Amino acid sequence: MTMPSSDPQGSPLKTGSDIATSLDAHLAQPAVILPTGPGRPSHRMPEGPELHLASQFVNEACRELVFGGCVEKSPVSRNPEVPFESSAYSISALARGKELRLTLSPLPGARPPREPLALVFRFGMTGSFQLVPSDALPPHAHLRFYTAPPGPRLALCFVDIRRFGRWDLGGEWQPGRGPCVLLEYEQFRENVLRNLADKTFDQPICEALLDQRFFNGIGNYLRAEILYRLRIPPFEKARTVLEALQQRRPSPELTLSQKIRAKLQNPDLLELCHSVPKEVVQLGGSWTPGTQRTLHLQTRPLQGHEGHREAFLNRLQPRCPRGPASTRTQKLPQSLTQGRGGGDQHPQAAAEPERPRLTPHPWSLRGP
Repeated sequence: MTMPSSDPQGSPLKTGSDIATSLDAHLAQPAVILPTGPGRPSHRMPEGPELHLASQFVNEACRELVFGGCVEKSPVSRNPEVPFESSAYSISALARGKELRLTLSPLPGARPPREPLALVFRFGMTGSFQLVPSDALPPHAHLRFYTAPPGPRLALCFVDIRRFGRWDLGGEWQPGRGPCVLLEYEQFRENVLRNLADKTFDQPICEALLDQRFFNGIGNYLRAEILYRLRIPPFEKARTVLEALQQRRPSPELTLSQKIRAKLQNPDLLELCHSVPKEVVQLGGSWTPGTQRTLHLQTRPLQGHEGHREAFLNRLQPRCPRGPASTRTQKLPQSLTQGRGGGDQHPQAAAEPERPRLTPHPWSLRGP
């Protein structure tokens, strides 16, 4: 069979040795594997921006590649088999919130003739895509798409160390997820403000921000940054915070440029749910190579809420185990009693300078 020489847009397709020269460039930027420091690779839990960056990576890395053969699944993965085989097909990606759709499209003249197949991925805690040589597959590569011969064979791999990631056949977005905070801002804002009567908004704002029915794409580090920028206490009732936005209207006396400037200088919570993920995408992820800068600082001083740390710790105290009365009373750790006027302090600890109070953000995860 004659291999197609161009894609539908007319761009030449690379096969064989043509792709060998660009392989190093592809491997130098693996998708959403974000080191936390020199020589210490780790997987940061993917959120909306990381899924968006992963789709960009797949589109850029695979734009001029021709894939062929069967899709190979790891035997240890519990995800479904992918019943797709073609002598020549292309791969494209589209992200929406915390989901990514991968489309396998047979090229003209490919055998056997068949329709395109779409898969929707949810990355869980450690999912990512990598393009690697087929003889050097990374560990935990649970789904593999191989390039067609001739020339060096490559593999686009879905890598997931903890195996919480999922893929579904059919290409349908998961029912119940709201509009994407990154790509569908107007629909996202309307969906939240129209449904404030929902019981989700009876919860603290730190919990409501994880509900993907309304905040599709927001996760732990994004909510921490958003609430810090607005100085919103995490346990404030979500409805109380959001109802104020319904009354927010710019003054009719302002010009258009003044309205835009005011919006940029004083964004509300829903606007930051859109703009902060955009900042992450512009940074190329939540970590920038060559620096130690991170966009998301999980704990920072928050002026005017000196008692907030104690309130948070009290909520997290485990219940005392049942037993004799003498064993029910449990003292707080010495580190927590300092500064509260209780407990004897170690002389060494007393000599240390008092640390600034921090707004904690170790909130429980709410799923992928």
